[in-house]
Amino acid sequence: MTTTPTRDRIVETADRLFYENGFERTSFAMIAAAVGISRGNFYHHFRTKDEILTAVIESRLGATRAMLDEWEAMSADPAERVRQYVEIVIRNEDAIQLHGCPVGTLTGELSKLDHPARRQALEVFEMFRDWLVIQFGLLGRARDAEDLALHVLMFSQGTATVANAFRDPAWTRREVDRFQRWLRDELATS
Repeated sequence: MTTTPTRDRIVETADRLFYENGFERTSFAMIAAAVGISRGNFYHHFRTKDEILTAVIESRLGATRAMLDEWEAMSADPAERVRQYVEIVIRNEDAIQLHGCPVGTLTGELSKLDHPARRQALEVFEMFRDWLVIQFGLLGRARDAEDLALHVLMFSQGTATVANAFRDPAWTRREVDRFQRWLRDELATS
């Protein structure tokens, strides 16, 4: 039987608690209790909450890169890859309805706090944007690829925000379907 190293369990747990409760409202004690370790053992791995935040963001960046690589391996069609991104709000519907988008909520909170890690957290959005730009470029839309990529990002963030506010899965699915139609029509005009 393989066990997850303590440091990794701390990062996974902190990531979940930052998402569910917010960075500011999550304490060392909450993380240590959820992991089931003493504070002394906790401090052996992380001395400050900002160190944990850095590790959480690095973990999210790694997971995002792995997800994008998986989408590329699953399909040679850039339009299908973009659809995979758009459908995130459905695949993660339950969590999004309860807590919003993990990327958007953390970046928003760090912005409000004027936290130095805001710039690092923004790298997840930048990774998505840059990847979407590449996909639109492959679809023959290099001239407006960045505008299209930002439009897709804004769609996902807006949908996640409204899904979190109203908690109406039928609306979320209709909105994703509507966006998929827009995407199909937009790509047909190129």
